[in-house]
Amino acid sequence: MINPADITGLVLAGGLGTRMGGTDKGLQLLGDMPLAWHALHRLQPQVGHVLINANRNRAAYEAFGVPVCEDTVPGFAGPLAGFLAGLAQCRTPWLLTVPCDTPLFPTNLAARLATAAAEQQADIALPLAPGGDDASADAPLRPQPVFCLLRTSLHDSLANYIAGGGRKVGAWAAQHRCARVPFNQPGDDPRAFFNANTIDELRRLQPSA
Repeated sequence: MINPADITGLVLAGGLGTRMGGTDKGLQLLGDMPLAWHALHRLQPQVGHVLINANRNRAAYEAFGVPVCEDTVPGFAGPLAGFLAGLAQCRTPWLLTVPCDTPLFPTNLAARLATAAAEQQADIALPLAPGGDDASADAPLRPQPVFCLLRTSLHDSLANYIAGGGRKVGAWAAQHRCARVPFNQPGDDPRAFFNANTIDELRRLQPSA
């Protein structure tokens, strides 16, 4: 089995926020706190260490009290660039990535991905979950590739893939032993993987007054 202490969690907040008008999405407020803060505090109890990947407003992210790493690939190259930045800083055998805009992800995400990775002797574990804000437990499952548990030893593989122009998490993951874990079991929240890409979607996540 994989011990939680052997996993570093990485909150991905390094994107351009294009669909949110170019704002720094991780710093948009959900209730009284930034989205990235919610993601960080949901992830932190599940793993041994945490990092934040951010390319703007570094001081604001450092105020959360955890290390911040910037992309080493220029040009806002997408989530895989964040993966690579996290792998470069990771000092544990495993890295678990989560996006900053999905604050309701499961509180047992790390445990379930780690169990599947260990049982299947996989290098990567990805969740499958109902998609959309109106998803139900019996809705079709979709890959959620930005939530990714991966071996830290995959750093060079990922660096080579990105250097060759690759940008798709799923295409890179398919090059390795990959466990896919369904999150549609009894008790699972079908909206756990709903992400706020736009201001309207963020509004739907806001707690009721």
